[in-house]
Amino acid sequence: MILLDRKLFYYINNRWHNDLFDQVMPFLRHSHFWVPLYIFLLLFALMNFEKNKWWWICFAAFVPVVTNFISSDILKEHIFRIRPCQDPTLDGICRLVVNYCPRSSSFTSSHATNHFGMAAFFFFTLKNYSRAWRSLFFVWAFIIVYAQVYVGVHYPGDVLAGGIVGFVFGYLCSRLFNKNFGLV
Repeated sequence: MILLDRKLFYYINNRWHNDLFDQVMPFLRHSHFWVPLYIFLLLFALMNFEKNKWWWICFAAFVPVVTNFISSDILKEHIFRIRPCQDPTLDGICRLVVNYCPRSSSFTSSHATNHFGMAAFFFFTLKNYSRAWRSLFFVWAFIIVYAQVYVGVHYPGDVLAGGIVGFVFGYLCSRLFNKNFGLV
């Protein structure tokens, strides 16, 4: 499994690169880049949700707090995995596209946990508002986690595990919200 993870990392980080992605991917992985989306969602909620909009906003803010706690404070503290940019076996192979290589555990990716958690929450709570575009939240989360691997700070297995954990907790939070409050 680890060999497959390293091989896939090698292809994403080293073989499937291009000049455009080298310029764009570092931005796509930053939450600051996505502030317009967050502002849009806040305004969308305030303008369109007549019922329980403040509860929805609170839950939407709560999801990444919970998923980040689970990833950073529980999983990373108990399961240490060296990051690809720190891995001596990948010396000369790993392309570090950003000036950032933390010494913290690579497993799980908090970016993946947080963004897939939010994507699941948005997907399941907005089901009555637009069936056409709500799947784009998962595309958004995938772009961010792909960028994490592309720039060299996570293995694919780290983002996959983070995405699964995030999805589960985002789904559970959406169930809790829909059961107790709901938007319609």
